Amino acid sequence: MFSDQQEMLPFDGSALLFPKFLETTQTSQIFQQIMDETPWEMPEMVMFGKKYPQAGLSTWFTNTGVNYVYSGITRTPYVMTPLLNDIMNACTLKSGAQYNSVLVNLYRDGSDSVSWHSDNEAVNGSEPTIASVSLGATRRFDLRHKESGETVRVDLEDGSLLVMSGLSQHCWVHQIAKTKTKVGPRINLTFRRVVTSQQP
Repeated sequence: MFSDQQEMLPFDGSALLFPKFLETTQTSQIFQQIMDETPWEMPEMVMFGKKYPQAGLSTWFTNTGVNYVYSGITRTPYVMTPLLNDIMNACTLKSGAQYNSVLVNLYRDGSDSVSWHSDNEAVNGSEPTIASVSLGATRRFDLRHKESGETVRVDLEDGSLLVMSGLSQHCWVHQIAKTKTKVGPRINLTFRRVVTSQQP
């Protein structure tokens, strides 16, 4: 029987893929609206004491007022747009988890990428659930276990949702690798629930 969800991780956490989360008849309009409404930024990441421009554009949205700090970058938030709020609520309905913020990423072509990392910053909580929505071009997403080195690969297609939870951020790292294959732009929305001072 066909299932609308697929578990990608064999152990130590969960990465549930929902290939048809958004209707393909709507994704191009959603993509263009986010492109137009987002004040895109290219922050500088600190690696080994040196600053490097991030390989891609991104913007941090949340109504909590919480800055997002990673890789030496401090992201100041913008107020959530109605469209991002709608997609966030749809992610909650599908995953059962609550979210209050989103990092919007733009991969302009195959040279834009993100290297191996975990979303394990304290602001995300101890075992965060992160909902990743893909719009536009398909890009390969790799997950690698920190101890065994086992690797899982999945193509994230237009309109898909990947929900990572449990031990996934503790035991696995993930990346979007560069590709020499000609590929169009992709927008990725990573919804998460950041911990505020009012929360335990």
